Amino acid sequence: MSIDWITVIAQIVNFLVLIWLLKRYLYRPILNGIDAREAEIADRMLAATHAEEKAEAAEARYLDEIATLHANESAMTDTARQKAEAARDVLLADAHEMFEKERKDWDAHLKQEGHKYIAELHKMGAEALLSLTRKALGDLAGETLEERIVAHVVTQLVPMSENLRKAAGSVAEAVATTRDTLPKAARELLEADLQDIIPNVALRFETDTEQSPGLILRVGGAQVAWTMDTYIDGLNAILDENSAVGKVFEVQGDGA
Repeated sequence: MSIDWITVIAQIVNFLVLIWLLKRYLYRPILNGIDAREAEIADRMLAATHAEEKAEAAEARYLDEIATLHANESAMTDTARQKAEAARDVLLADAHEMFEKERKDWDAHLKQEGHKYIAELHKMGAEALLSLTRKALGDLAGETLEERIVAHVVTQLVPMSENLRKAAGSVAEAVATTRDTLPKAARELLEADLQDIIPNVALRFETDTEQSPGLILRVGGAQVAWTMDTYIDGLNAILDENSAVGKVFEVQGDGA
């Protein structure tokens, strides 16, 4: 059997041409498409990786912002609480100060009213005592209260004569003040007794309706008083002393 080399060569040439055509017009586009697809997939994967990284970074920033927000919120809460506590303390201090002021004002008012009440009692007691004394002296001894006061003062001047002479110094006049006008006999008795103690000192008599019943003698810088207030004050001191003693006994009794 003989070989047709021309045919063989022609077939080989045809095969090579086919391969070249396939490679040029079929395999290359397919390979290029595959490469392009792989490149696209790689780009998409890279973009996805970048997107994931961005998402993670955004999540981290979000978490940081949340943590910062919580910290700021906690700080704001603490600040607000501290401000509220400070405002409460200020309000409590103001309320306490106002309460103390009102309490002191009320105590002062009560003391003032108590002093007024005691003064009224003194006045009423003095008036009652004066009325009873006048009536008793008039009924029993036929004397007025003023005459009895002068008689008492005369007995008291001698023991204090030295002090009166020192107080008189170089003054030329002494003043005797009573609420009511002294009878003439009482004035003369007091003038004579004062002249024996302090010669050459004239005695002037005055009346003061606001003065407590009794007599006030002023000699130079000295003042000596024999009035109803003197006795009432002495009585008030005795009552206060007795009241204090009673409280002491009461406390001791409670302690027992």
